[in-house]
Amino acid sequence: MAGVALSLVNASGQRAPAAPGAFGNAGRIDQAEGRRILEEFRAKGIAGQYFLEFQLRVLPARGPESLISARMWGTRNAQGELTRVSVDTPAGEQRLLIQNGSQPGVWNRAADGKGPGVPLGEAALFDPVAGTDLTPFDLQRPFLYWTDVTYQGLTRVLGRPAHTYLLRPPAVFAAKYPALTGVRVYLDGQYEALVKTEYLGATDRITKSMSVLDLKKLDLKEHGEQWIVKSVDLRNETTRNKTRFQVTGAALNQEFSPTLFTPAGLADKLAAPSGVSRIDP
Repeated sequence: MAGVALSLVNASGQRAPAAPGAFGNAGRIDQAEGRRILEEFRAKGIAGQYFLEFQLRVLPARGPESLISARMWGTRNAQGELTRVSVDTPAGEQRLLIQNGSQPGVWNRAADGKGPGVPLGEAALFDPVAGTDLTPFDLQRPFLYWTDVTYQGLTRVLGRPAHTYLLRPPAVFAAKYPALTGVRVYLDGQYEALVKTEYLGATDRITKSMSVLDLKKLDLKEHGEQWIVKSVDLRNETTRNKTRFQVTGAALNQEFSPTLFTPAGLADKLAAPSGVSRIDP
């Protein structure tokens, strides 16, 4: 999510594409170098605080399509990426606060809509957001910080070289969620971005995939150029249902109140900041 994310699915972005070889080299890479590249990626993200408007286009294998509007506010703290997500649903606005890193956490808007946000129960981590194929786990991406990592070499994604990793869950996680036996991720060697993710089930069969479709370059004038993820497809490989995460607006280099990124702040409805750049589909 870019992200993907979604925080994409976390939508994430980088400065202008690095010169060839800047994000690891195309030659022979051993496990130690592969891990170094992953560590470098973990520290990267959109520069400064940011706001994204996006749509979740639900594309079921059978039945009518639907479109859901959503928004994301993002920052970083000492642990990693911290994002707030608001999704419009028939029952009202779903609000989540999502911390990734080595000690991840997710908070949900209080049931009465007025009190502080409450920690999301572990059983709800894989619950669909607003009837889509997107889940809090997809937005959080805790697998990027799992320590059982195998570098599997270079392959090509979107026509460009990508570093491939197989990450296995910690024992405690594996005991709670036995259906997820591992996650394979692909890091683009040029754009320094997560371009594809595959969830693995029994016998390492792919059960769900997230693939970046497009990147968008924003000209921030005095801040230079910034690349962000524009669209991501989430596909359930069992049902063949798909959800497309598509960014429709962005405002970078923002300064938000720290309260926005706290469980207590989930009680407050937020407006979009000024100066949002529109992004055509």
